[in-house]
Amino acid sequence: MAVVAALAVAVSVVGQVLDPDDKVNRADLVALVVAALAFAAPVVLWARRRATPAPPASEETITAGKTTLTNLVAEQWRTEATIRSLGDPEPIPVSWHLTDDPGLMDHPRLIGHQPLTFTATGDRIPRLAENFRALRRRRLVITGGPGSGKTTLAVQLLLHLADDHRPEEPVPVLFTIAGWDTTAQPRLHDWLAARLAQDYPALTNPAYGPDAARTLVGRGHILPILDGLDELPGDARASAIAALNGSLAERDQFILTSRTGELAAALDQAGDVLTAAAVIAPRPLTPQAAAGYVRTCLPPRPRHDWTPVIEALENADRPGLAEVASTALGLWLIRTVYITPSTDPAPLVGPLADDRGRLRAHLLDHLIPAAIQARPPTRDPAEHFRPRHAWDPDQTRHYLAYLARQLTAHDTRDLAWWHLADLTTTPAQQRRFARMFGLVGGLAVGLAVASLRGLVTGLREGLGAGFEDGIVLGPVIGYMLGLGFGHAAQHWVHGIPGYADLRLQGRTTSLIKRIAKNLPAALLFGLMGWVVFGLVGWLAFALVFTLLFGLLEWAEQPASTTIAITPQSMWKADRTLTLLRTPTFWLVGGMLIGPLFGPVAALGGGLVFGLVSGKHYAWLGGGITVQRLARAGHVPRNLMAFLDDAHRLGLLRTVGPVYQFRHADLHDHLAALHTEAPESGR
Repeated sequence: MAVVAALAVAVSVVGQVLDPDDKVNRADLVALVVAALAFAAPVVLWARRRATPAPPASEETITAGKTTLTNLVAEQWRTEATIRSLGDPEPIPVSWHLTDDPGLMDHPRLIGHQPLTFTATGDRIPRLAENFRALRRRRLVITGGPGSGKTTLAVQLLLHLADDHRPEEPVPVLFTIAGWDTTAQPRLHDWLAARLAQDYPALTNPAYGPDAARTLVGRGHILPILDGLDELPGDARASAIAALNGSLAERDQFILTSRTGELAAALDQAGDVLTAAAVIAPRPLTPQAAAGYVRTCLPPRPRHDWTPVIEALENADRPGLAEVASTALGLWLIRTVYITPSTDPAPLVGPLADDRGRLRAHLLDHLIPAAIQARPPTRDPAEHFRPRHAWDPDQTRHYLAYLARQLTAHDTRDLAWWHLADLTTTPAQQRRFARMFGLVGGLAVGLAVASLRGLVTGLREGLGAGFEDGIVLGPVIGYMLGLGFGHAAQHWVHGIPGYADLRLQGRTTSLIKRIAKNLPAALLFGLMGWVVFGLVGWLAFALVFTLLFGLLEWAEQPASTTIAITPQSMWKADRTLTLLRTPTFWLVGGMLIGPLFGPVAALGGGLVFGLVSGKHYAWLGGGITVQRLARAGHVPRNLMAFLDDAHRLGLLRTVGPVYQFRHADLHDHLAALHTEAPESGR
């Protein structure tokens, strides 16, 4: 309305100045009124469309959204569980029980039926799921020491609840709780809705109603599995517990994982426990269980003699080996380093077997070479769990150690490719980069545009005049473009990924509707240009405008049955969006500027307009950061392919659109090993 009022005032003021007896002035006034109406009409239409509240989602659309989300979650975590080898050949039989520390858990009568019992093992997840369903409010905290299998148990429970989903139950979705900033989003539901829409963009499809993610969270249709409370800084853990208790209604459920010590300290600082939540802890694997698991993982005819190792495990007479094998992480390391690549296990019963720290470091040191040896590269698309490229073990260790060190320095476990600039540069370095990019980009494009202007003028008026015209125009255009490029570079550094889907199958009708919806406003805009500037070409511009912006809106709207987001799919989607939006805005900006200021200004101004318009340029900023890091030898030039292969090798895991190291212990071990790049990597 402010725009319309301003136009009315402008017409009134001009009307008072013009002489009503002058035919020319009367014609100008009529033209001004028509132009104002032409401009105001699309603004009013747009404002009314934005102001009209969307109808609430029906039960049918909510049910459809739940069904789609359940299928996406199940598909996503089945693939991830296979890569993590959680059930191959069978799950590690870790035993879980209610915690022995009464200070960690609420009053038993608030948690479940009396007497309260909760026992399960990692190889009998259906029993664990029934115990969870029997809790009064279905709230569970999984605790334990490093490498005890907390996250593994949470993923196993998620998979079972998703595969055995019942219509009245919420959809289990795993979130890394370290991403929750309680100062910015005090309510858990607000953070969950934002993360859900980012991790599962299919929910933004209108078929599931307006803001389906917020609706599902608000109505209790999401079971959040909050992984890694211990990864938050100390004070933030207590704040998260207070915010969690303050956010939950009686019907709200959750599953939370945390190391025991960090949980106890956070509860003590918060002065409260998690309301109505059962707290379970693991028991160390018995020597017989550890030996039995190793025996199960071995082939019927192993290449090497494992008898000494199995006997040492059963007798528990080598303290270092016994302690390492008493945790899920230790057994996984033994299996990955020695059993899967079929390596001689003699070091397991050598001098290392009496020192837990040395044996654990030995296994972590040999994990990367063993994984690369066990899974040779292939181009066969059917081989989902083998890398696509060959990687040198030493270089792989260096690249991963560098990334681990940067994550540790920023107190995070999440490796998000769009945060690489923030992880590897200071704000001062980012500002210098923006200024340098603006200077170089502005100079290059300014000189190119000035040369074009000089050439055109030279052909018309002589080479001397063309040279002078280019010399005068070049610095001006270079300066203006430099400002635009510098602003764009700052925008890219802190960009977040967008989404684009260009598949036509099943989406042609929605594309036509998007274009048709924008057509009336665009035609009115074209009429304004015709009336005010006398440019018939603006009508053609309006049609192009409608087509291009309708295409952009359609592309950013995912299909209702798209796949779950992964780091790779998000990177490709943002790349598609950037490559689609930049030339689109360049073309639109050029067409808008060209009729008024000429083709030279259209070329430069349209390019800047294309690079600064829109919200999502994470792919562009991330790509620039990767090339800078690659020149320094810190990462490979094709970082995303490397991360994808590290995931296929089992060295990384995915949680929605971010990577994490397979285990926190591996992350910490590599971060401590980080050194400068070797000469071969520079």
